[in-house]
Amino acid sequence: MNLRNIYDSRRIWKIGLVAVSIVLVAAFIYISNRLAADLAKQERDRMEIWANATKELASAGNETLDADGNPIPAPQTDVDFLLSIIEANHNIPVLLVDDKGEIMLHRNFRLPEPIDSLAPYAISDKNMAYLKQKLNRLRGSSNTIEIQIDDHTTQHLYYEDSTTLRRLAMFPYIQLAVMLIFLAIAYFALISVKKAEQNKVWVGLSKETAHQLGTPISSLAGWTQVLAQMDIDPTIVADMDKDVRRLSVIADRFSKIGSMPEKEQIGINDAVDQSLEYMSRRIPKRVSLNINTGTEANVNLCLSLFEWVMENLTKNAVDAMDGEGQLDISVSTDTRQALILVSDTGKGIPRKNFKNVFTPGFTTKKRGWGLGLTLVKRIIEEYHGGRIYVKESEIGRGTTFAIEIPLAYANQ
Repeated sequence: MNLRNIYDSRRIWKIGLVAVSIVLVAAFIYISNRLAADLAKQERDRMEIWANATKELASAGNETLDADGNPIPAPQTDVDFLLSIIEANHNIPVLLVDDKGEIMLHRNFRLPEPIDSLAPYAISDKNMAYLKQKLNRLRGSSNTIEIQIDDHTTQHLYYEDSTTLRRLAMFPYIQLAVMLIFLAIAYFALISVKKAEQNKVWVGLSKETAHQLGTPISSLAGWTQVLAQMDIDPTIVADMDKDVRRLSVIADRFSKIGSMPEKEQIGINDAVDQSLEYMSRRIPKRVSLNINTGTEANVNLCLSLFEWVMENLTKNAVDAMDGEGQLDISVSTDTRQALILVSDTGKGIPRKNFKNVFTPGFTTKKRGWGLGLTLVKRIIEEYHGGRIYVKESEIGRGTTFAIEIPLAYANQ
């Protein structure tokens, strides 16, 4: 499995985790809503019973006449039982209103002012204003029961959901918030662990590569000295010596990955010119290279690593243009930072991949490992406190990478 497949598998795993989380949250919300609906129905039934008890109490003792005008004996009413039903409601806020809209009874509301124990049925102006505000709000709700006392008297019972029901209704959202927080913590913890593991792999791989290259490079350097003393074309030996020195530079770069490298103050224009000196002689002739520099300003750089960055971006640009096009590199500065723009006329990058191009394993090349831009990002951002990003790109028109590096005096 190559790194690109690993990247795709990791993305699928993340999508799967999100999908499972959504299913779990949906299930929790569905179950909680069903429980809330059942509890709401139970409270409605209780209020129906409460309303019937109120009706029976209001009708008790009222004389009714038959068609001949003779009184009809009232059915036996268990007043104590009806009162016990009314008094049993301790958690559902209730308002009983007459046919004129006047509040006759209230229960279980948290009034702004305490009730006078010597006059429990007296309602202060502040409490009455509070209850009327509640009444206006409840009139537009479904929590209303009409009580037909007799042919001429109608009362209305308004009630709020109990505290238990309101809490249960909020419970799914609390569950959702807790689950999202848990998932966020778990995700960032996993990313941190994986990043730490990746850093260890980077360091170990880089150090081991530099170590393995050291012995053959030393041997080759010795052979170039031997060849220089033999009857061999000096230009051949000089070219071999350049290649050996190039290998030494590469080994030195790998040795610097994984630990904070030493930096020196250098002009940003000089740094860019030196960085492009190697690649400028090796890019195809059909690629037009233009370098535009502005006002010189000093930056703190590890030059060998910065050269690696510029070489990587230049090589990627040439590959994106299939060896033919225009490569523009411009340098500008402001009061705090230097800005380097690397623009090509290549294939372009879809906007959705602007950040993915820096992810380990992401590559659009058939033989690519997807590590070059990852190293570039690490060098610029972790070792130099700068920033690198895709500034703009258009399919078929080209891409511009931007590098921002703080000026030397801006760090002081």
